[in-house]
Amino acid sequence: MDLDLRKLRYFVAVAEHRHFGRAARALFIAQPVLSRQIRVFEREFGCPLLERTTRSVELTPAGQRLYEEARRITAVVDSAVRRVHEAARGEQRLVVAFAPGLHVSHAVRAFARSHPDVAVDVFPLRWWERDAPLRDGRVHVAYLRRPFDDTALRTVAVDRETKVACLPVTHPLAGRPALTTADLDGEPLLDGKERRTSTLEGKFELIASGQGIALVPAGVADSYSRPDLVHLPVTDLQPVETCLAVPQDDCTGPAADFLDLAAALLRPHADGAAAPAPAADE
Repeated sequence: MDLDLRKLRYFVAVAEHRHFGRAARALFIAQPVLSRQIRVFEREFGCPLLERTTRSVELTPAGQRLYEEARRITAVVDSAVRRVHEAARGEQRLVVAFAPGLHVSHAVRAFARSHPDVAVDVFPLRWWERDAPLRDGRVHVAYLRRPFDDTALRTVAVDRETKVACLPVTHPLAGRPALTTADLDGEPLLDGKERRTSTLEGKFELIASGQGIALVPAGVADSYSRPDLVHLPVTDLQPVETCLAVPQDDCTGPAADFLDLAAALLRPHADGAAAPAPAADE
């Protein structure tokens, strides 16, 4: 079958709103039109995508898989359309992604000074996205933590970051200066496999309410500091590597220039600080 992008966007709207009326209003179309288009879409796929009740709409297993694929497909299409329009206008644009708790402003400022003709945007990654925006075209370069799939990516190591245990202040272990992994045996871990939250704020809210604990990079803990949580070093955990990444087929032009500049600026030096930014006339 030929995939109809218009129907796919209609399906995504219904999947996200879980309601035909709300989805139709968001799409600025009539609800009967939307319902009819979704029924046609299901016939084209040859399987039900939605389970309808009088009050709500739920995804079937096939619908859930299509929704996951559709978000990637629409992101790729939107990025391609944006790049075509930019090329037509003669614009150069660089989108830099960064994982939670990692900071790229130092490198972005230096790059903007040396490349005034390139518009630079920043893209904060959700904690579970990792390399996906690099692959679907939403970003050109990313500052990430391992592990992630580095197939067909050029990566440059930047630093190594320790992990800490995040606990509520009322936890019996909260008063210790440091922990080991043995201390955490039997503790419910909010690691994304058993219980995924869409935001880090949601994860830390669950921890503060006593729903579990989490092992997070120190940079994340520092960025989400709050008085009802404590962050304790776990002495026998291996640090995680931070690195810059670009697609191998985009290793020229602004992305490659930013990669080289950022790698030098973001790496820690002997005094523990990042390299100073070059002067404006350098």
